[in-house]
Amino acid sequence: MSFDQAPLRWLFSGTAGALMSAVAGGPADVVEQAREYKILRHVLDGTSAAIAIVDEGLRYRYVNAAMARMSGIPAAAFHGRTMAEVLPGIHRADEILRMVLGDGQPRALSVTGTTAGRSPFPRRQWSAVYHRLEDDGQVLGLCGIAVETSGLRQHIDDLEKAHQRLALLDTVATRVGTTLCVEKTCAELAEFVVPSLADESSVWTLEEESPDAPPPVPGVLRQRLTAFAGGPDIVRRMKMITRDCDYFELSRSSPARRCLDTGRPWLGNVAADEAVVKMVGPAVLAVLRDAGIHSVLIVPLPTRGRPVGVIYLCRSGDSAPFTDEDVRVAQDLASRAALSIDNARQYTLEHTMALELQRALTSEPGNPHPNIEVASRYLPAGHRALVGGDWCDSIALPSGRTLQVMGDVMGHGFTAAVAMSQYRSLVRTIAATGIPVEQILAEADHRLASIGLERMATCLLALVDPAKNTYTFASAGHPPPVLLLPDGRADVVPVPTGPPLGTDLGTYEALTLPLSSAAVLLMYTDGLIEQRGTDIDASLYRLTRLYLATEGPLEHVLDTLLTRLVHGQAEDDVTLLASRLRVP
Repeated sequence: MSFDQAPLRWLFSGTAGALMSAVAGGPADVVEQAREYKILRHVLDGTSAAIAIVDEGLRYRYVNAAMARMSGIPAAAFHGRTMAEVLPGIHRADEILRMVLGDGQPRALSVTGTTAGRSPFPRRQWSAVYHRLEDDGQVLGLCGIAVETSGLRQHIDDLEKAHQRLALLDTVATRVGTTLCVEKTCAELAEFVVPSLADESSVWTLEEESPDAPPPVPGVLRQRLTAFAGGPDIVRRMKMITRDCDYFELSRSSPARRCLDTGRPWLGNVAADEAVVKMVGPAVLAVLRDAGIHSVLIVPLPTRGRPVGVIYLCRSGDSAPFTDEDVRVAQDLASRAALSIDNARQYTLEHTMALELQRALTSEPGNPHPNIEVASRYLPAGHRALVGGDWCDSIALPSGRTLQVMGDVMGHGFTAAVAMSQYRSLVRTIAATGIPVEQILAEADHRLASIGLERMATCLLALVDPAKNTYTFASAGHPPPVLLLPDGRADVVPVPTGPPLGTDLGTYEALTLPLSSAAVLLMYTDGLIEQRGTDIDASLYRLTRLYLATEGPLEHVLDTLLTRLVHGQAEDDVTLLASRLRVP
């Protein structure tokens, strides 16, 4: 059905009074126009789209029922007022409406904001189209038709937030946990969330055992400030909070303890002083308030067993309080980062245990006679195999003799270390019988073969006899020793090589040389001279051309040697044993 412009003019009047007066007079065309006006109002009020008519000053002349419902304001309240006056929470680009008034071209635009009408969306959005209304060339105003798209906008926003969360989680996987150091991993997490999620952050880890403090009382957990990030005053502020204490004890009533017990975050948006006092105490409250911190979010760092700690996120100044979405993002980040922290903690624990085991197994070489000076070094291969099959020993024998031992069991890890302890104990036991060095190797080879150890080992023995002024060597497949001379030269000792221990394949030969009182006897495992892509003879030649100064402490000699020969991570375990006669 089409209508002429007369009903539209009456819509601009805001009421049908003028029309009704005309109808009372009774001209037939006016009666027909009144009927058309009623039909038009019925159609406009029956549609679900919001429809509004404004004059050239953009003042409302008519809004339909849908517009009134959406806005939560009666239709009569719109008449003669602009949108800014009746709907101050709505943003509309009025310059676009003036362009439609000017050139008559319909235009679409997006209208956003909040209204008094009930809505499940915190911020609403409409898609609107405005058309110019004319009568015989005279511009009357505009007709706007709008459909609410808040649901679609919310769906798009949710997708964008989900995409941002996934991107953030992908990023945290590459920026947090780059090392196997607990402190470094916690620092990466603290720095990652600032400023994207918080103005300040701190990571606190649980410490079951504290070497410098007695154990906590039952029911109390102990946490340590491990890392923090924030503005330029964060260091000073954290010192004020911790008061130079490394550890803090958490009672069951503290928010952080509840986070650890329940696995759920604690949120204090614009937290009252009473809540903050329960969390950190009155002294820290003053520090936080002085920094302008108004909101605190505590998130546990969950792992397979129990949380490894918590992360505090703080917002201050003009920053908005935390939203539910912020909490979810923080939980996701904490879950990802906690795995890295737990892995670093497990590695640190295993690393410490492995090194302690290696020290216990290799330990310092035994107790040589006082007239022999001894030093050793152990350098594990790689980052994973912290223990291996290398060992060295110094055994005091009767008549002032000292037996220097260097051995290398095949392989790495705990299995090789356990086998190494068996080799070491057996060699010590046989050496105590006082038999010659070549017979020590032969007896050890036979016994180890009969035991059935799956791992073979190379071994080098050097018997130092100051009374006879001799060295006596025997080798079971081990690299030759080197004599470091006072003038800087290094001579390889041509020890006859027999089969590795554990094969039960043959006999061994001894080599006796004069003892040089000023020379340093260097024994080592093959990790020192074996390098991928380099011939072992070339590496051994390089060892003899280092021209090391030997007049200082033996520890300094060994450290200098390692610095000049081993660059980066060693490809194989390296064990060194140096000895020389003490000068009276």
